[in-house]
Amino acid sequence: MVNYWPYKQGICLNHEVAYLFAHIKQKFSKNLSNNTKDYLYIDILNNSVKHKLFSIVLVELEILVLDLVELNVSLHSIQILKDKIFYDLIQKVVAHFLIECGVDSASIILIQSKRYTYLQVTLLEYKWLLENLLTYLIFGSMYINNYIFAFDQKYTPIKHVEILLENVMIQVSNLAIFMILENLKSLSNIITFLKKNKLCNISYISIRSLASFRNNLFYQNLLYLYVIQPKYIYSNRYKVCLISHQGLIARYIYAYRLEEFIQLSYLQLIIITLIELQDFMIPKFERFLFVLVKLLLYIFINVLGNGIMFFIRIIILGIDNLQR
Repeated sequence: MVNYWPYKQGICLNHEVAYLFAHIKQKFSKNLSNNTKDYLYIDILNNSVKHKLFSIVLVELEILVLDLVELNVSLHSIQILKDKIFYDLIQKVVAHFLIECGVDSASIILIQSKRYTYLQVTLLEYKWLLENLLTYLIFGSMYINNYIFAFDQKYTPIKHVEILLENVMIQVSNLAIFMILENLKSLSNIITFLKKNKLCNISYISIRSLASFRNNLFYQNLLYLYVIQPKYIYSNRYKVCLISHQGLIARYIYAYRLEEFIQLSYLQLIIITLIELQDFMIPKFERFLFVLVKLLLYIFINVLGNGIMFFIRIIILGIDNLQR
């Protein structure tokens, strides 16, 4: 039986929100290893620190929801202020995390430079996801535009909202670690910070392994920004990260993404065009190649078959002549 998310404000919605946060928190006790086939910034943390970071993000999200409810902020205001809400949330998560680790957070600032491809990817996607998540949590599913997700407003599965919450939590955690690493700048500073505060995953305790990790992230983010993300936007898909028994996994959900499509750069649009040409040409090329191979096989088999038969006849004639 499918349980649906409350579609309007009230006691039912409040209870569902409280239960959802409690349910997500219980999932932290599971394996938090990365099984998404992608590199994540939180991979650099050991399991217990990931647990702590996820808990902090969940607490800050709860506080954010309660503050917005207490201030009686309208949906329109959330849509207008979504950038500020997103930046403030990240900054609070970073500060809270560093305080928990006993580190001074005064020098950590949210980097907004366009030269960071990861930020371009994240800020394009997750501010929008956070806006929709807050809409579900504060106002109910009736305030979500009917065409955005693959559900009727009154019949949105609770699992869908749970997926959005888990994904936002993981991505905010990722962005918080990204900010800390970029503020530390050098590899030696990062190694010292991680080892001194006992945060590091054992796989990244050397400068070489850490350098390789950062390089892989850089190329992955570049590929995602210019190839994978435009393809997802064009296909109306979101890639989300979730917590499962196997660890962190990736899944895909449908989402209407016209607004993001309009914001794509010329280079990203060119890549989408190339992808479209590829989708148009490859099936036809494959069909042509299939017919060509069949033709060549037919010719080869017939020529080879006739040649063998001719050769056998010559042998038989030769044997007959010898017998005579």
